[in-house]
Amino acid sequence: MSVRNIAVYDTTLRDGAQAEGVSFSAVAKVQVAKRLDEFGITYIEGGFAASNPKDMEFFRLIKTVPLKHSKIAAFGSTRRANTAPEEDKGLAALLEADTPVCTIFGKSWLLHVTEVLHTTPEENLAMIADSVRFLKEHGKEVIYDAEHFYDGYKDDPEYAMAALKAAADAGADCLVLCETNGGALPEEVAQITKAVVDAFGIPVGVHTHNDGELGVANALAGVNVGAVHVQGTINGIGERVGNCNLSSVIPNLMLKMNLECLPNAKNLKQLRALSQFVYEQANMRPLTKQPFVGESAFAHKAGMHVDGVRKVSQSFEHINPELVGNQRRILISELSGASNVFLKAIEMGLEVDRKSPEVKKVLKQLEQMEKEGYEYESADASFQMLIKKVLKKHKPFFDLEGFRVINERHDPEEGCLSEATVKLRVGDDVEFTVGEGDGPVDALNQALRKALVRFYPVIADVVLKDYSVRILDPEEATAAKTRVLIESGDGSNTWGTVGVSENIIEASWEALVDSVEYKLFLEEEKNKN
Repeated sequence: MSVRNIAVYDTTLRDGAQAEGVSFSAVAKVQVAKRLDEFGITYIEGGFAASNPKDMEFFRLIKTVPLKHSKIAAFGSTRRANTAPEEDKGLAALLEADTPVCTIFGKSWLLHVTEVLHTTPEENLAMIADSVRFLKEHGKEVIYDAEHFYDGYKDDPEYAMAALKAAADAGADCLVLCETNGGALPEEVAQITKAVVDAFGIPVGVHTHNDGELGVANALAGVNVGAVHVQGTINGIGERVGNCNLSSVIPNLMLKMNLECLPNAKNLKQLRALSQFVYEQANMRPLTKQPFVGESAFAHKAGMHVDGVRKVSQSFEHINPELVGNQRRILISELSGASNVFLKAIEMGLEVDRKSPEVKKVLKQLEQMEKEGYEYESADASFQMLIKKVLKKHKPFFDLEGFRVINERHDPEEGCLSEATVKLRVGDDVEFTVGEGDGPVDALNQALRKALVRFYPVIADVVLKDYSVRILDPEEATAAKTRVLIESGDGSNTWGTVGVSENIIEASWEALVDSVEYKLFLEEEKNKN
């Protein structure tokens, strides 16, 4: 029995770019397209050919890029009402884009035909047929997106099917049913998609949105009844609350439904890296709780769960995280048990017994630290430093002799200037440095890095990616205890550290020190191996 192949159509660069706060440059779009091609996406929709110069610039640039797997598609609409295809500017732009595939959308819902286009039902059918035929005559693969199809079918199934027939009879290569408003339920999508699959002898696809939190479910429902083409975006970014999330659809198709949608099944291991790359290019912070690819997708916190995962991983994990390029994470909190600490120590390469006194010491210290306001779920690096200290395996890379921070403001029209001085000892050497920054923490960070880089050049790779503060006892007003969380990275790894104090500068310093010590610890472990 042959495995059914599903064509994946990515519209991140067009539909995804309609998300609030997202804007891709033409160069960034090329970089994303290259990664999508490496991953094995069937179609990459580059943009709306008639909408803006940036999209046309992308189509020009992508021609110079040799692609291994993907076909580039230009997006547009059917001709305007009462306009010949040869005279329609939108269709002319599609030809100018010079892509092998053209995707055009047309109306399936009479409400849109009469109230939005202000034309007749007959003219709308002619617009669809003329546009598809025109593009086919110019040698294009034509994908027809039937906009608002499910709403149109529920309103008038006969007319919605007539709109598809107009496209099919004119030579469309694929009929894509668009759930544009995002409000349909999976059983509706399945029923209507099956009716279309049964009625037409050409490939049928689905394009769903996530307004009802059902974008992925609706796409899978369509595939389950015969659709062989799925449209969506990486990470589900898109207009309003987003599109169907290909980062979830693809592993579900391959791992749960035994369907092929990539040229090489091993490419699935690149999924998390692709997700992170698209977030970066879109200038978006990754959604940690995103299924399959999120940082928390395989994170375990409760001691009972961790113990279960340690014994039989599938007892609390629906797939092996490595299949999608992710990894298991053991979280540490007041809910932690000996299994959490044991597995975390194993991660660090420490040889400990789960029932050893050392594990109990770590749990006791953890309990005490959390009473003082420390929280280690987002500060994995600080917890690893804590383990090493409790187990007396911590070797300080430097000793602090003192630091000072000064904030000055001389001109009311300008902001404050922060200056920090740091004095520390590395072996027999004493280093005294000064750093300036936009704020006291930035100045401290600059001074600390400057003091250490002579002894540990890898410190230059460390970048502060995020800084957050939480007031733990606001009733104490200005004397309240503060928790500072810092996220750092070096281009390959990302780690979190925490500091707690009534003094926000001291709390920040503590988190900063853990951050650089953890980097040095990573480097030390790498050199051992």
